[in-house]
Amino acid sequence: MSNIFQMPLSGTVYGTLLNHREALAALGDQVTVAPYKAPPQAPILYIKPRNTWAKTGDSVLVPPDAPALQMGATLGLVIGRVASHVSVADALSHVAGFVVLNDISVPHDSFYRPSMRFKCRDGFCPMGAFVPREAVGNPDTLAMTVAVDGVVVQQTDTGGRIRSAAQLLVDVTEFMTLHPGDILSIGVSAHPPLAHAGQRVTITVDGVGQLENTLMSGALV
Repeated sequence: MSNIFQMPLSGTVYGTLLNHREALAALGDQVTVAPYKAPPQAPILYIKPRNTWAKTGDSVLVPPDAPALQMGATLGLVIGRVASHVSVADALSHVAGFVVLNDISVPHDSFYRPSMRFKCRDGFCPMGAFVPREAVGNPDTLAMTVAVDGVVVQQTDTGGRIRSAAQLLVDVTEFMTLHPGDILSIGVSAHPPLAHAGQRVTITVDGVGQLENTLMSGALV
């Protein structure tokens, strides 16, 4: 992989749900009701399929049934070699590098088993340029900001996670193999901001780069 990598040409993009401690805590007693009756004990994953992929500069369609969308700033771990049953000490050696991700979602109340209808609309996973692992410091301590029309609306970071980047890889590869070209998101921070059609959204992750997209209403051409 080179440093001009824009988005995966093969592989799978995986989102991770409720990996931010504050996001999980914000649910309160909801995590103890049926059918689960307890907080999640393993990573909750979902797929951002090829139709969701976009790159910086692309426009993202705001569907008419969801006038506002959640902007899910996060960090993507780009897998560089086959990862199966990895250890914490060895986990990051399987990462070729990182990308800035915007895990866009239609606002919704459900939190387990996220619906593809909310997560997988066309263009709902813009990705920034690939940055090699060696060029980035600790992936668990990177500042992240979200700006809408140039105004910062969220200041967060890649820390505060229930599972660090390495631990997430350990827990995921315990039950499934990740392959080169796959991307695993560390998950979205609590309180993802909303944006509307006509607004420009810029996500910055220190040391990794910037991702900018404009939201549009109507059909993309």
